[in-house]
Amino acid sequence: MPEKRLVRPKEGRVIAGVAAAFANYFDIDVTVVRLVWVLLLLPGGIPGLLPYVICWIIIPSEK
Repeated sequence: MPEKRLVRPKEGRVIAGVAAAFANYFDIDVTVVRLVWVLLLLPGGIPGLLPYVICWIIIPSEK
């Protein structure tokens, strides 16, 4: 079984590929992950934006 890695894919990105990275890692639909990020942005932005930016910085891009 191949090792699972959390990486931002080059294909399927909309902004930075963070949602696609989590969707690929947890083997779920990327639309579900994107909806969760949007719901986190609704209460004022910070609860969703800050974790997104941190993930964008921390999660490596696919080579």
